[in-house]
Amino acid sequence: MPIHPTAVVDQGARLDPSVEIGPYAIIGAGVELGPQVQVGAHAVVEGITIIGAGTRIFPHAAIGMDPQDKKYKGEGTRLVIGADNIFREFSTANRGTQQGGGETRIGDHNLFMAYSHVAHDCVVGSHCVLANCASLAGHVEVQDYAVLGGLVGIHQHTRVGRCAMIGGGGMVAQDVPPFTIAQGDRARLFGLNIVGLRRSGHRLETITALRNAYRELFHQGTPLRIALEQVREVYAESAEVLELVAFIESSRRGVCRSVSADPLPEG
Repeated sequence: MPIHPTAVVDQGARLDPSVEIGPYAIIGAGVELGPQVQVGAHAVVEGITIIGAGTRIFPHAAIGMDPQDKKYKGEGTRLVIGADNIFREFSTANRGTQQGGGETRIGDHNLFMAYSHVAHDCVVGSHCVLANCASLAGHVEVQDYAVLGGLVGIHQHTRVGRCAMIGGGGMVAQDVPPFTIAQGDRARLFGLNIVGLRRSGHRLETITALRNAYRELFHQGTPLRIALEQVREVYAESAEVLELVAFIESSRRGVCRSVSADPLPEG
């Protein structure tokens, strides 16, 4: 087990024999590190934190620290991280709170760039990218293949849909639907994430259906409730369009509006 002699590893930590720990890193009690996990110099992993195989933690990252929540009183909450994630320098990910279900969860194959932050009780899917200084407030959900540009801020209890992209500096206070691009303060929608859809292997027919559905939902001026019913009926054979509709219908904070359309009528 290649552990640098200056590293501090609590006897209560559980480490796979293949784990690598760099100089002056700190591994606390309750931490579980899977096969081939690498922890860089001066990084800190604390609390009940479970990290899957192949994850790399770069120098000065702080993983599994107490949630930044005044209501937190030292309860035994968790951070669960999947396989093959990358946490770059000074990135942070906090454990959950009892009020939020007790757990922060991160999937597989994600990239968290320098100074990015995942707050308490967040759920991050797989294959996501948080660029430099992107920050998630508490209880945020980021679905698979989402991309958050540098300096993006996501409000508490907000959702970012699958394959969505948020441009650098975006301040997001409402849900960003799947397959869309959002940008600005407060963030507005700028159409579909065509590049992301193509990269993730979606067919031309799917992209066309999503483009038409987006236009009907956000550009026609039809009351949203009626537009959702119409789109669901017309595109009943498109799983992606139905996913978009279901996401909007389940929103509690409301969804971002299109930059090229007036706010949709209520109802």
